[in-house]
Amino acid sequence: MTETLKRTLRDSSAMRWAMLILLSGLTFSTYWFQDFFSGLKGLMGSEMGFSSEEFGRILALTTIANMFGMIIIGGIMLDKWGIRVAGIVFGGIAVLGGAISALAASGFFGSDHGSMLNMIIVGRILFGSGLEVVCVVATRTIVKWFKGYDLALAMAINMGFGRLGSAMGTALSLDIGGGHVSPAVTFAATLIGLALIMFLIYTVFDIKLDKQEKAISDKSGEVCDPEEDFKFSDLITLIKNKSFLYIALLCVTFYAAIFPFMQYAPDLLINKFGFTQNLPQAGEVILWGSKAIGASSIYLIFFLFAILFAVVPNNFENKKTRFLFKSGALIAFCFYLFVMKDILAIWLDNGAKTASLIPLGTIIFTPIFGNYVDKKGKAASLMILGSLLLIFAHISLSILDNVYIAYFGLLSLGVAFSLVPAAMWPSVAKIVAENRLGTAYATMFTLQNWGLFLFFWGIGALLDFVNQGIPEGQPKDYTIPILVLVGCGFISIFLSFLLKKADRKQNYGLELPSNSN
Repeated sequence: MTETLKRTLRDSSAMRWAMLILLSGLTFSTYWFQDFFSGLKGLMGSEMGFSSEEFGRILALTTIANMFGMIIIGGIMLDKWGIRVAGIVFGGIAVLGGAISALAASGFFGSDHGSMLNMIIVGRILFGSGLEVVCVVATRTIVKWFKGYDLALAMAINMGFGRLGSAMGTALSLDIGGGHVSPAVTFAATLIGLALIMFLIYTVFDIKLDKQEKAISDKSGEVCDPEEDFKFSDLITLIKNKSFLYIALLCVTFYAAIFPFMQYAPDLLINKFGFTQNLPQAGEVILWGSKAIGASSIYLIFFLFAILFAVVPNNFENKKTRFLFKSGALIAFCFYLFVMKDILAIWLDNGAKTASLIPLGTIIFTPIFGNYVDKKGKAASLMILGSLLLIFAHISLSILDNVYIAYFGLLSLGVAFSLVPAAMWPSVAKIVAENRLGTAYATMFTLQNWGLFLFFWGIGALLDFVNQGIPEGQPKDYTIPILVLVGCGFISIFLSFLLKKADRKQNYGLELPSNSN
């Protein structure tokens, strides 16, 4: 009877995963909007007259509010207001920013170059002001529903949805836009609005969960200690914690070497390796009369296979059954690749489609690595491995000129993009007390935004600088801008070793499985 009384929505596996899907709508849509411009860089130059520096400025200023404390304020509000109010408020800000960007791209505020540029930037600043807090809300909410269960796996799948949004936004923007920028921006903005509706549905269940837990607490006579209000001394305490400081700085250097690169990757492949900008008709996939839906189906199927490898086998207690299921999924995956080989071969000669290998690698590997962290641990060691892959990737795409090595570089970047986040974010939950996770994640995202600001804008400005005098339409030289990112990889390795060393002293158990703490 007591066991019955203590059962809540959180104890239902089906309900936990259903909530994860509702939450992941926000992750998917915001990552799409964050990255979809990368597939449009060339078109934004020819249609709107934007230079590489202006393209980089649009991306960089997306982070400006978060650089100066918006994300920390949002994290404090999350800790004080709770998940529901913070998600609705900052999700609404992201929706507003997306809408302004869409209107600006359509010429609503003026069709001249300056008006479009300035208002797109205004929209991106608003979007960015909501973006990072929304990410913190999603991460914090997953901890609420999955702590004590498959926490790292749940975080990995949520990140997988985000990378799915990045991959599809990068690869499909030209298809959706039909050769124009405005329809692609409008579509991306609409996705955020739909995701906010999904979050509103989630809040209904979240309210019910809180009522259930309060009822259990009342019946058992347990008294919950009230949470203390946020104090800035909490922030100082976080920064003084060596393990937290190292993982926060690792977050800066690692993501600075990936997110900015992703925005320029399609243009790099077109300029350096001669990839196509527009997909040839032979490479189009038509589904229900739509090229965009057809192309989307390919990414969704890849994501489905990732779930089959990483999630479904966990429901089988028998090792032999798990092995047989994974073997069957692998055979099915290989058969799918065989059937699609002609289409995929054409995609691998297209700049935007090939660049989507970066987040595509995370779709396949992040849930697998998240499951590994849950079961085996080794989080700090995986961060070291991911940083090594990062260095190889950028060297292969900057110094080397072999297109086949470039493919391996992009794939290794996708694997690194899976390894480090799958290990990093669950590790924060071990280092920081749960009632301060909102502030901790917000602090990390704030520091991360400083790195992104410098590299988003810096790569564009450096690209214009090293290509001075090169006539419009001639290939641009990306060697020096991308080689700069190799340095971020070496710093990431150094910080990963420091984190591993600090953990041995502070004993947070970063190298241990998730369920060992």
